[in-house]
Amino acid sequence: MPPRLNPSPETLITRAWADYALLDSGDGRKLERYGRFTVVRPEPQCFWAPRDPAAFDAADAVFDPTDEDESGRWRFAGNPIDTFPLAWRDVRFTSRFTPFRHLAFFPEQAANWEWLDGRIRTLRQPRILNLFGYTGVASLACAAAGAEVTHVDASKKSVAWARENAELSGMTDRPIRWIVEDARKYAAREVRRGSKYDGIILDPPKYGRGPTGEVWRLFEDLPGLLKDCAALLSDDASFLLLNAYAARISGLSLSHLMAEATADRGGTIDWGELALAEDGPAGRAIGLSFFARWSAQ
Repeated sequence: MPPRLNPSPETLITRAWADYALLDSGDGRKLERYGRFTVVRPEPQCFWAPRDPAAFDAADAVFDPTDEDESGRWRFAGNPIDTFPLAWRDVRFTSRFTPFRHLAFFPEQAANWEWLDGRIRTLRQPRILNLFGYTGVASLACAAAGAEVTHVDASKKSVAWARENAELSGMTDRPIRWIVEDARKYAAREVRRGSKYDGIILDPPKYGRGPTGEVWRLFEDLPGLLKDCAALLSDDASFLLLNAYAARISGLSLSHLMAEATADRGGTIDWGELALAEDGPAGRAIGLSFFARWSAQ
């Protein structure tokens, strides 16, 4: 039986929490609060005017891009800032001013973390696979909810950051496997082994390189990897969550790709957009990525 595809998109909105807030946006930028620091980052789709332009000028850190691929440099109002601690619920992690415009995690993903938390808490220690796991916040959110997690990323540095975040969170004793490997190779090998998972998170970049030079291209490589992920779902699996940031993609296109991969599993496919909402009443929201998720029910 094919899955039921929801006819309408859904917008999953991340709102402010104790250690993060989108304070203002406009003129191609967004003003955010990370812990005690205020940060300005470019966001071209903010066509509107900011509510408080002066607040942007008073930020602790500003990212100045040098190209269209997110490279650039940070400019600090005072002494340069390297790392600082943040938290989301039970997960503790280190934020970093990377050579790109992000800070070692993606705050809009909190909407997905919340959904994963609620889903996993209804299950009994499910086996979860997190591909392209980056610095591990989603993996730790799953572990905090009671999951056994396999975290895979091609970057040795990212996996080391994720392990540090597990230590900060007091989760070094949780059942988490940390694996440095190309996601496609790992998934294909798991299919050959007959491995099964109760839930899978797939959050690929538009372009990337594996630990031995493998090249990842979203539009060319995602269909095959998603089919392998569907093959790795156990008979009573709960979910398969796909997230993508590429500008030429949409939630609708991801939903059809998901429907193709899970054609014989029944269930439901939700799809749409992840967004960050400005703090305060009637705050504007910025759409930042697209998702499709298959759920057993």
